[in-house]
Amino acid sequence: MQTLGWREWGALPELGIKAIKMKVDTGARTSCLHAFKLEPFQKDNEDWLRIWVHPEQDSDREHCCEAQIHDQREVTDSGGHTELRYVIKSLLVVGDFSAPVELTLTNRDSMKFRMLLGRQAMRGAFLVDPDASYLLGEPAQF
Repeated sequence: MQTLGWREWGALPELGIKAIKMKVDTGARTSCLHAFKLEPFQKDNEDWLRIWVHPEQDSDREHCCEAQIHDQREVTDSGGHTELRYVIKSLLVVGDFSAPVELTLTNRDSMKFRMLLGRQAMRGAFLVDPDASYLLGEPAQF
């Protein structure tokens, strides 16, 4: 079992995101990805989203990707605010770990990290050392 620090690098290759800093958040049930613009559309009679992301902290560089809509759920944030969010599934790569995870989408412009890694994605795969950071290094390029 790998040990994570309280923040780590990850990659979302199916979304074309080669590296993203994540806050490891055992208090969050589901993982969350920053999306500042969402555009629903139909593809092969299925519901999809065009997703605009700022994958880098403190940068206005935009990345646009597409994913099939998996669900919509009400999510309560750490401040107690409830929001209806789209949910997608995407492959997550962290160190030697690689698996599909659920990601809720919301605007995290005011937050320090563009992604939260929630406990559902970590279950059975990781231990967390809250005193450590970036134990697994940057993701290998795909």
